Amino acid sequence: MAAPAYPRQNASERLITFTIGATYWLWLIGGVYMAGPVLGWVLAYRAARAYYLAPALPAEERPDPLPLVLWAWLLCMLAMEGVLLAGHLNFELGVGQTIKSSVGWAKGWALLGLFPVAGFALPIRLSILVRAVCRLARQTLILLPLLFAAPYIHLPSRLWVSPLKVLGGSGDEFFTVMLYTIDPETHTARWQFFAPWAPAVGMVAVIHFLLAREEADVRWRWAGYAAAVIMAFASSSRMALIALAIMIPITVLVGKLNRPLTWALAAPVALVGAWALPAIKAASDAAQESFKGARAGSSRVRSALGRIAVQRWQHEAYWCGHGIVERGPHLVEYMPIGSHHTWYGILYVKGLLGAISLAIPMIGTLLAMLWAALRDRAGQLGLAMILTYWFYSFGENLEVLTYIAWPALLTIGIVLRMQVRGVWLPSDKAAPEGAFIDNPYAKAGPPRPRAKGPAPAPA
Repeated sequence: MAAPAYPRQNASERLITFTIGATYWLWLIGGVYMAGPVLGWVLAYRAARAYYLAPALPAEERPDPLPLVLWAWLLCMLAMEGVLLAGHLNFELGVGQTIKSSVGWAKGWALLGLFPVAGFALPIRLSILVRAVCRLARQTLILLPLLFAAPYIHLPSRLWVSPLKVLGGSGDEFFTVMLYTIDPETHTARWQFFAPWAPAVGMVAVIHFLLAREEADVRWRWAGYAAAVIMAFASSSRMALIALAIMIPITVLVGKLNRPLTWALAAPVALVGAWALPAIKAASDAAQESFKGARAGSSRVRSALGRIAVQRWQHEAYWCGHGIVERGPHLVEYMPIGSHHTWYGILYVKGLLGAISLAIPMIGTLLAMLWAALRDRAGQLGLAMILTYWFYSFGENLEVLTYIAWPALLTIGIVLRMQVRGVWLPSDKAAPEGAFIDNPYAKAGPPRPRAKGPAPAPA
């Protein structure tokens, strides 16, 4: 029997599909940095309207009440703005700088709360998001020959800086069209594609790879796999390669923790691990040193930035931070203090209250996704996304990259909605197109298949 056809895309899905599909066109005009925040606020408006109009909608189309973890995201990101205002008042930064920082909050921190809420409240199908990412992967594969050949045929590294930079941003790199960069340590080419710097596209590659796993069509799925892996390797991002190696095994293992066989197999593994603990620790230390030595200069700068951020936070602005970022000294190549690390950065800019405001929803979401991962593949996908955000919080500034990493946040919201409504994904990732239970208005999925074994005796 032919797979059932999906209904036409609704307005929210069309917005998402268009934004992802236009990524490279937006990149050419320096518009990617603006597209993410605009999409986030438009989806947030549509979500607010859906709740306002809920009494007039058919019962099956009414959005469910927001779960506690999403309220935590909204309230804590709003608290971020309050902490920001307090920091500006403490250091007397002026009205102009306060307005500029508040706009930055709306383009960064606020989106961390808006996208999960939009994924939960709006009828956005996971399959639509997945297919859009795989279509973008096809575009990446088509452009690869030009991008890879550029440094060898002596095309310029930087093509131009978009005039859209007048709209504001953390720097010209968000509006610069770069074909490639040359690593100052290894003197080899690195590619950042549509991201502001090479390691950032590594984070995007991990997110897109995880989404591609849920694509039902094998051709689109492998296009997504191929583009994501190539982007990770081309970026020369150590964190991306590690994340690709560990995220799926971790989430799959967590999904099997409620099975007795998992614990039975874990017992001998734990016994052997305890016996080999010294060797494992030595190997871990060697791997850590190798990781740092792969790009020693970068590791040194990251470490120095962190030390400076923590010291100045403790002695100058403990509770509400300094309010704004500040360029570091020559020791850190004049990079902003607290960059390359979400927690150091938030301590420096927003103090302890800001760090708590981020930690609460991050921990809450991790716990919610751990519970969801015990139920089905959708929960495992949501867990992989929040683990990716946790992992990259120790190497990037999350709020800065939300404009390109938002599919992970949207996925978390969609997964929460599926869990609340009892909709689940089958474990067979090779299922034919349309086999996933992905109706945005569905209230419950079909009964789960029984475990294999003899049928129970009749009563």
